[in-house]
Amino acid sequence: MEGRLRVLICLISFSIISGAAAVDTIVPNKSMKNGETLVSSKGRFELGFFRRSKGQYLGIWYTKPATQTVVWVANRENPLSAGEGVLVLNSKGTLALLNRTKGVVWSSNTSRSAERPVARLLESGNLVVQDEKNI
Repeated sequence: MEGRLRVLICLISFSIISGAAAVDTIVPNKSMKNGETLVSSKGRFELGFFRRSKGQYLGIWYTKPATQTVVWVANRENPLSAGEGVLVLNSKGTLALLNRTKGVVWSSNTSRSAERPVARLLESGNLVVQDEKNI
């Protein structure tokens, strides 16, 4: 009985730790919506949606200190209405920020397409699109 209890506690602990693991990638056919974020592998940077007085933006910020220090904004000149943005990665490796009507608010430029693209937030704060086979 005691052995089973230990196994159960280990499984519960593992699932809690696994569930809390930060995600640092977006893959095609998956999207990132308001309230969801990517966090770099060691937790230094975070990508997500944030609000300011003029609207909602997609950006990258330092996770520490507690005050949000934004270092990059995708749609600086074109704020979204609250809760409407979606970040997607298409099958050719282009990132796009879409509004409520699926209109493109911002998109990345790319010089070449990836066979199996993955967008990753690096520990340097850079958001890069890489081919999954090169990761």
